[in-house]
Amino acid sequence: MSLPIDHLSTTQQFIERELAYSAHNYHPLPVVLERGEGVYLWDVEGKRYYDFLSGYSAVNQGHCHPKIVKALVDQAQKLTLTSRAFHADLLGEYAEYITRYFGYQKALPMNSGVEAVETALKLARRWGYDKKGIPANQAKIITVEGNFHGRTLNVVSFSTDPSSRDGFGPFMPGYEVIPYNNLSALEAALSDPTVAGFLVEPIQGEAGVYVPEDGYLARAYELCKRSNVLFIGDEIQTGLARTGKMLACDHENVRPDILILGKALSGGMLPISAVLADDEVMLCIRPGEHGSTYGGNPLACKVAMAALDVIKAESLADRAQELGIYFRKQLQQLNHPNILEIRGKGLLNAIVIRHGNPDAAWQLCLALRNHGLLAKPTHGDKIRFAPPLVITKEQLDDGIRIISESLAVLISQ
Repeated sequence: MSLPIDHLSTTQQFIERELAYSAHNYHPLPVVLERGEGVYLWDVEGKRYYDFLSGYSAVNQGHCHPKIVKALVDQAQKLTLTSRAFHADLLGEYAEYITRYFGYQKALPMNSGVEAVETALKLARRWGYDKKGIPANQAKIITVEGNFHGRTLNVVSFSTDPSSRDGFGPFMPGYEVIPYNNLSALEAALSDPTVAGFLVEPIQGEAGVYVPEDGYLARAYELCKRSNVLFIGDEIQTGLARTGKMLACDHENVRPDILILGKALSGGMLPISAVLADDEVMLCIRPGEHGSTYGGNPLACKVAMAALDVIKAESLADRAQELGIYFRKQLQQLNHPNILEIRGKGLLNAIVIRHGNPDAAWQLCLALRNHGLLAKPTHGDKIRFAPPLVITKEQLDDGIRIISESLAVLISQ
């Protein structure tokens, strides 16, 4: 099934304009979107699609959720930004709300996810010097292979993805990269007394929804405690009900010493991120040592509270848990020869494609688009399936039908 010529030409005009004036730092699927509602997106020609990427889990609550939109509009007409040079009426309310929501003593608001990661790393280093007694300028952070925490120069310093690293050195020192899902490697790395923190994604989303073995997070946390090292949980993509719990770490009853949130913290409305920790860690940073002009702005505070309200009010974690189990079972029952592996937890899922063609996953995503479902490959042979958590079972069944029909493109090659 191919798109009409007039659709292609109109779509191409939008794409060519973007290419002419915008930096070429992404390789999007060739579809141009203009509207979204719930689990659906519409392109510039009016064709409707299921969104099975959810803005990399930024729209867990669905596109343009009316409660979050109302909070945005109401606050935008009242006050949007003061900077942190002054107090604003909503920051204390939001800080109390989110700390009680997740059970921490303090919150530090930021904007993008990678800003929150940078904040967590600064906190860990300062704690290492002030509380653990690490000699000046020797604090080390342990990270893992296959990680994705953003693309700032500091963060790509410990990336193992060549597309993120190559050509951007020299890199920031102070990191040790060990294999993911490997407790022996972690235990060995923790023997260094200059280690301040262990930064980890509970599930590696960008790496293709790599789910570690059961017990990995809990044991990693225990090892960190034994070595007086902070466990830093990057829940930017895995948190906020995506994996069937409020946090992916909740599956193993792990409470990170530093918790990093982003993406769905705004329900897709604007960049909002946050770092949560207890006083012993958070109060190591003092006035003037860290900040952001937009971090904790009144608009973000109001939107974040509404976005978090929706997650609990609509029981999105329970929905993700139930539908995720169903979705993976249905994919398994397809018994398709070109699906090498099915991965996932909750409604964060992926398939690994078995095919000799290195472009097979991309071509499958084009076929999915033609049939009315949007997804994106990652790391060549993997495709994430992560619809908004408001999806119904009937809508999920329709998505499974589209996936099944679209897989025929691999057999026909």
